[in-house]
Amino acid sequence: MSLYIGELAAIFTSVCWTISATVYSYTGDKIGAQVVNRLRLLVAILMLVAINWIFYGQPLPLQAGSDRWIWLSLSGIVGLAIGDAFLFQSYSLIGARMGLLLLSLSPVFSTLIAWLFLGETLTPIQLGGMVLALGGISWVIFAKRATSTEDLHPRKVFLGVLFGVLAAVGQAGGLVLSRQGIQGGFPPFAGTLIRMIAAFISLWLLAVIQKKAVPTLVAAYKNPRISALVFFGSIFGPVVGVSLSLLAVQYAKLGIASTLMALPPVLMMPVSYFFFHEKFGWQAILGTIITVAGVAALFLT
Repeated sequence: MSLYIGELAAIFTSVCWTISATVYSYTGDKIGAQVVNRLRLLVAILMLVAINWIFYGQPLPLQAGSDRWIWLSLSGIVGLAIGDAFLFQSYSLIGARMGLLLLSLSPVFSTLIAWLFLGETLTPIQLGGMVLALGGISWVIFAKRATSTEDLHPRKVFLGVLFGVLAAVGQAGGLVLSRQGIQGGFPPFAGTLIRMIAAFISLWLLAVIQKKAVPTLVAAYKNPRISALVFFGSIFGPVVGVSLSLLAVQYAKLGIASTLMALPPVLMMPVSYFFFHEKFGWQAILGTIITVAGVAALFLT
């Protein structure tokens, strides 16, 4: 069983991200996507400090070297601050299921980054997988859903798709950077805390400059039910989910881990159906299957 710890961590990462995406999609509609993004980082840091204090005897991973701090901090800014900011906007515009489907392109971009900067070549099967994944994404997005109750405005769809793709690029870059930072068996919760600190500083500094920091805290105070949901989502998203993703890339090959972490679109479909009462036709189902199959084909040799 220990031989599959990375693969199991990646699967549970998908489950966690499906739960957090459902929560953040709902809360983002109520108080704004960026407000939720800032609040969840604040909650995550408080929880991770407590976890590190309990398990490692110190609130901050001060024993980590400067190189590790640099890699993980860059990973936090690229993947969590920038990438997730785009992802939350995508959720608000086109919904969590569609946003997660676009996020499943992250392994495609991970492969491209590895090819451009690490000299890793793509096999014909992997190139075919990229075509499949992009084709499945396009099919789901642009297929006419006869069972839809209301069509989204074209500009809203365009921006939602654009932000979803940029989120996938951010996650891919963050994953590659984080792998550099956790080499040598560095504890995932400690690595996640470093990433969260970097993302927190960048986002909240921007919020202070834009005079949105105080309104964010006021929104949390005035909406205790929404704040409780953000807290719940933060447990599964930036705390457990992100930490599991680091554990996954520590113990499994990056391609396998990325593929297994691309499962949320499939997991989101029953959630969207039962909780959001979203109806979708066979095109969406088939497009989702094609997308996941294309992502999986990327890592066949």
